[in-house]
Amino acid sequence: MIDLLIISLGAIVGANARYLLSRFAAKELGPVFPYGTLFINIVGSFIVGFFVIWTAERVLVDPRWRLLVVVGFCGSFTTFSSYAFETMSYFEQGQWMLMLGNVLSNNLLCLGAALSGMALARVL
Repeated sequence: MIDLLIISLGAIVGANARYLLSRFAAKELGPVFPYGTLFINIVGSFIVGFFVIWTAERVLVDPRWRLLVVVGFCGSFTTFSSYAFETMSYFEQGQWMLMLGNVLSNNLLCLGAALSGMALARVL
């Protein structure tokens, strides 16, 4: 039962952070391209890559930290469903360049962020 509480606490923080960052990005950068979703997915990918390697190879921590950060926070912070919906919306609207840009940027930048996080964790 304590594990569910830990995951829930991380999820509350992650979901609220996603909401606030998405709104901020739309306000500052405009709603034409989903910069908020992209930024959130990049940051979340970096955090997961860093945290899993750091806690598996560098420091000993209670396994519940992984539940809090990776499952709870990053699970609710990152948003594949929003990415999928936004991409398919561009497809339906015939906005091929935005669709392609969204697919490439999310996939390449998120994979790069995860790899960067993993590499940084191994250096520290």
